[in-house]
Amino acid sequence: MNIIMNKLTAYLFGFSFLIFFPGCQKKADSMNQDLNDVAIDTASIVTEKTDTVPDFSRTLSLQNISFKVTALKDHLTIQPAGYEIDNAVVSKEIEGMSVTNAEIEDLNSDGYPEILIYLNSDGSGSYGTVLGFSSNNNKSMSEISFPSVADNPKANKGYMGHDEFAVVETTLSHRFPIYLDGDTNSGPTGKMRQIQYKLKDGEASRIFVIDKITEF
Repeated sequence: MNIIMNKLTAYLFGFSFLIFFPGCQKKADSMNQDLNDVAIDTASIVTEKTDTVPDFSRTLSLQNISFKVTALKDHLTIQPAGYEIDNAVVSKEIEGMSVTNAEIEDLNSDGYPEILIYLNSDGSGSYGTVLGFSSNNNKSMSEISFPSVADNPKANKGYMGHDEFAVVETTLSHRFPIYLDGDTNSGPTGKMRQIQYKLKDGEASRIFVIDKITEF
């Protein structure tokens, strides 16, 4: 009798194992797929966060006006705050350029600040330019025109980029190395040239006008 019972028990155990094992395997496969999906989702989140970290981000304030400057890849945005009428975001495409710095100053001493954003081209030349905005009587802001060094015969002799910009009191200072004949891009042997700009009222908008050129 015991022998028969033992055989029956073994048979039922084996039968149960055959019935339930495929289900267990299926459940395990499902759990593995869920884990894979979580890993993929996590990877996509990490990638998304990396892609949305700004290359440059700074908020500058002066005289109750502020500007948030953000650069992400080839896109630049300037968010003003404090104007009485228009505080809309300004967007600019800056493909091939990188923001190196941004400064705020009341350059024309009218009681309202200007925002200046310095950009340099990617690559060995590092040619620079300035993107600036000036207040319209605290109502809104308009873009400032910045002249190209290449278009000025007094300033462009020996010019091959590597521009640096900085505000000194109410003057925009711009300096770069002077290249002599035979100099490589990485080895200028001339002096440094410095251009000082003053902010003036133009016909359509405010403009930067060369005030002084010196070499040292």
